[in-house]
Amino acid sequence: MEGSSCKSTGEGCVNEFHEISLRHLDLSDIDHFMVWASDEKVTRFCTWEPYTSKEDGINHIKDKVIPHPWFRAICLDNRPIGAISVTANSGNDKCRGELGYVLGYKYWGKGIATRAVKLAANTIFSEWPHLERLEALVDVENVGSQRVLEKAGFQREGVLRKYLILKGKTRDMVMFSLVSSDPRT
Repeated sequence: MEGSSCKSTGEGCVNEFHEISLRHLDLSDIDHFMVWASDEKVTRFCTWEPYTSKEDGINHIKDKVIPHPWFRAICLDNRPIGAISVTANSGNDKCRGELGYVLGYKYWGKGIATRAVKLAANTIFSEWPHLERLEALVDVENVGSQRVLEKAGFQREGVLRKYLILKGKTRDMVMFSLVSSDPRT
């Protein structure tokens, strides 16, 4: 359960009456998926462009999401409002995985992403015992996502300058990590 962690007015808060959970995303979730996946505010820092058709969204879920080893819908009362995934590495890097997440705009700033990241981290370290390090790369301008990771117990390790091309522009990224032996809240 997500505790009330918002302003004292309680406006827009997710309180003890709303359950935050993670579950598999299914084709039947396409309408909910399109809410966040087609929003330019939401996809601003994503490596992918906003989806413009339901058909493209269905194909993405069918071809990428369902076969993904660890992709979950972030749900509020079992209704998908975002997504979170861990991508595994292999070979000498199999001790590391990369965390990525996206959340519908109207749910920003309510503690939902932080709760989802904590749930995902606890679950993935349990399900994948070989995983010792969970990494997250965040655009230097994405301050909200940096706060989410810090509140979820990730450590900021540093800025990787000119690290990748995002939406046609070379971007600096902040590296965050959580290791399996870190204390969890």
